[in-house]
Amino acid sequence: MRRAGAGTRGAARTAGAPKRGPGLLAQLRNPPGGRDARIMLLALAVDRTGSGLWAASSVLYLTFVTHLSAQQIGVLLGTAGVAGIAGSPLAGRLAGRFPVRPLLIGCHLLRLVTLTLVLLCADFEALLPVIAVTYLGDRAAKTLEMLFATRAAGERRAAYQALSRSAANAGYGVGAGIAAIGLAIGTTDAYRALILGNALSFVVAAALVWRTGEPDGRTTEVARAVPVPGAAAPARPKGPWRDRGYLRFALLDIPMNLDDSVLGVGLPLWLVNRTSAPHALVPAFLVINTVLVVVLQLAVSRRAEGPRQAVRAVLLYGVLMFVSCALLAGATGGGTWAAATVLLAAAVLVTMAELMRSVSSWELAVLLAPPDERAAYLGVAGMSQSIQKSAGPPLLTGVVMAAGPAGWLALGVVVAGVAVVQQRCCGRRLRTAEAPAAERTRPAGAPAGGTA
Repeated sequence: MRRAGAGTRGAARTAGAPKRGPGLLAQLRNPPGGRDARIMLLALAVDRTGSGLWAASSVLYLTFVTHLSAQQIGVLLGTAGVAGIAGSPLAGRLAGRFPVRPLLIGCHLLRLVTLTLVLLCADFEALLPVIAVTYLGDRAAKTLEMLFATRAAGERRAAYQALSRSAANAGYGVGAGIAAIGLAIGTTDAYRALILGNALSFVVAAALVWRTGEPDGRTTEVARAVPVPGAAAPARPKGPWRDRGYLRFALLDIPMNLDDSVLGVGLPLWLVNRTSAPHALVPAFLVINTVLVVVLQLAVSRRAEGPRQAVRAVLLYGVLMFVSCALLAGATGGGTWAAATVLLAAAVLVTMAELMRSVSSWELAVLLAPPDERAAYLGVAGMSQSIQKSAGPPLLTGVVMAAGPAGWLALGVVVAGVAVVQQRCCGRRLRTAEAPAAERTRPAGAPAGGTA
């Protein structure tokens, strides 16, 4: 005979357990935002497939087809990265005045034109502005995709962000795989075909975006900002460039994106130059990252959805990055297999940090922005990732790695410290924003802090 109360306790445990929710494939079939969001996810996957082609083949194309020197390629890509920084605020400003959908189509078509010109240009002076505009359009497109998701998915934007990252990483992996075939052939025509494939991905992506409808989130967001009669009017937004609190968030978010450079630059170069681990391990870092993001991003997003969870994820990001940097610092002290094991563990932890950051950074960028100026604010927030992509690699190679293991430990301490500051600043701003919101929604005549 079953003991009395056992069923009740079991039910309580079940009620307290986190809900698993639908799986990745089910959510991709029916994402937050419905049909338009599903089409946009497909467009994003196609776009990132082209990005995978470009990332895997661009340096070799510039070397063997256009015959640029290593120094010229460095200047070319560095300048393009700086140009890309302007893409996010420009897209945010335009999205505040014009619909997102045609702007995104325009970004895809702009990159189609510039990538076609890359195939026609043969010298450094001609390629410099062409690739710079390509990178500007790339960053602008990413910001517009974020705005589309914010408006289409509404309160479930964190789930949409997880799905978009899974779709993007899957597309990127497919593109890199296709590029490997072309690079194995190694002819000039094969290199040109890979660049052309990237250009054609923009045609398909633009056609898919054309099939969507303009997300109607702006009206809802503005309506939420309207105060009830008798309540104090909310402070009028000053714009992102005059909002010190939001600029502080965007500034602190730059080092909070360093996981990207650690994975793509720090890990491979540290393995090659300072450890005895086999060089064949380098591709495994990208494989680990791609697989974990596709498989785990949705589950992580459920634990970082909402203000409190997003703020908590910031601190967890700092912890994961500190441990990752400590592992890299210790990878030089062992033999071949010990170093390989430590570096693989670091790759896993850096990827877990990326999963936390990708959800919390976007969620906080949305929550901290005034609803009726969200486009302009998100454009400023999008600059953080662009700046890190330009400043992160030289920081790692010129400062962190030059200092040896101590450099990695110092980097881990700095990032963890920034995470603590970011958590406190965001928490304070969110609490300040919640107080007047609670007053506006309190029924008339109800005492402050009491119940109706």
